[in-house]
Amino acid sequence: MANTLYDNLFGKHAGNTAPFLHLPDGGTISYDGFLGTAARIANAITALGLEPGDRVAAQVAKSPQALALYAACVQAGLIFLPLNTAYTVDELSYFIENSGAKLIVCDGARTDAIAPMAEGLSAQVATLNADGSGSLMEQAADQPETFDTVARGKDDLAAFLYTSGTTGRSKGAMLTHENLLSNTEVLVDHWRFTGDDVLLHALPIFHTHGLFVATNIILSVGGKMIFLPKFDAEEVIAWLPKATSMMGVPTFYTRLLEDAQFNGDLVRHMRLFISGSAPLLAETHVQFEERTGHRILERYGMTETNMNTSNPYDGERRAGTVGFALPGVELKITDPDTGKTLPDGEIGQIEVRGPNVFKGYWQMPEKTAAELREDGFFITGDLGKIDEDGYIHIVGRNKDLIISGGYNIYPKEIELLLDEQPGVLESAVVGVPHPDFGETVLGVIVPEKDEQPDLDAIMEAAKQSLARFKHPRRLVVMDALPRNTMGKVQKNVLREDFKEMFATA
Repeated sequence: MANTLYDNLFGKHAGNTAPFLHLPDGGTISYDGFLGTAARIANAITALGLEPGDRVAAQVAKSPQALALYAACVQAGLIFLPLNTAYTVDELSYFIENSGAKLIVCDGARTDAIAPMAEGLSAQVATLNADGSGSLMEQAADQPETFDTVARGKDDLAAFLYTSGTTGRSKGAMLTHENLLSNTEVLVDHWRFTGDDVLLHALPIFHTHGLFVATNIILSVGGKMIFLPKFDAEEVIAWLPKATSMMGVPTFYTRLLEDAQFNGDLVRHMRLFISGSAPLLAETHVQFEERTGHRILERYGMTETNMNTSNPYDGERRAGTVGFALPGVELKITDPDTGKTLPDGEIGQIEVRGPNVFKGYWQMPEKTAAELREDGFFITGDLGKIDEDGYIHIVGRNKDLIISGGYNIYPKEIELLLDEQPGVLESAVVGVPHPDFGETVLGVIVPEKDEQPDLDAIMEAAKQSLARFKHPRRLVVMDALPRNTMGKVQKNVLREDFKEMFATA
């Protein structure tokens, strides 16, 4: 039976004995072997009574078996729900209740904590540990290595991905077979991936970056992945000579640059380095190119859309931008109040439309209607502009906009200035409550190693370059910015931590 995603990513590799996954211990797993594992898991899950359209929640460590669980769900017509391994049981209970998941696959060490919650929500529990052991694989061991693929069309749901929920309860983005496959096909062409590529994969697979971008691309072209459980600079450096391409978050690249072993000779053979999930500092771009001769390709995507834009493969990869809209994706900058398209150069909200854009939020019709227009444009919540050369700049999230004394202040503009100051590694600018102005600007600075930035000099630089209403009311020095697992700065945490700073100002 035809199954849009399975046929195009997985099924076409049946009988292919070429390596698919290279493992840290030096072992390999062939495409055919991987598909056999996925089929056994599909048989095991359906034996538990799950039917097409049911949801399977997975909160497990990265492993070949965890990846095979994704393939099994696609083949069986189930909706795959990957969950961050850092979520607590209380957080997990919301996702299970909201999604109506029939099965929770978790690490065996968490069974005692998760089982009572699962029972209360009528969900079954199976275990899958980092080493591939657990009840799921025990049940799968005696199952056949073939499974009758369930028919699924392009508009059928393939996955739920929950948003981070920094401004309210997380929303379950419903992603179809076409959403995932169309984006994969565009990226394969745009980034020139072929069956000769060996992708160094150190990303988590509970997030769209590691699962629906990196993995799907390699599956599409029949390439190979060096499948590392997590990012470790020493291990990545050891494996880089065997890779042709790498995808990472900015932290990966800054950590590599801290290691003297990472140099141009090590990566001379590499074809492509890609960065996303969080903004890459211009300084990192420069340092990386000076060290290696490679210019990192930065792109822009979201939970609800996968990838929307990319810097060019050929042509200038411009630091501080996310390039141009991908083929098939329409992008415009609009006035948040009127929805009208703004001229190039003006800052507004980013809206996108294309086959990559999700179907809506699960069981949240009001949220869906508020963010997904009838004409198919999705209001991303990101603020940006298009420069005179057509490059797209992300200036922040709409929720991060600071309104002080009636003036709109875009944090990115101030952060760029702070980042340029001597001794500053990086910065974050947030709005915090102020009795006179409603909000005021707070700058948080992370110093470079063994440096003590001159805060008075930095404030003077801000006064010289920025209008008075944009001046930080105060600068705070921190050892590190709070980040989520994908490297994004958690400005909501900073706002909460410093919300009382000007309470009596």
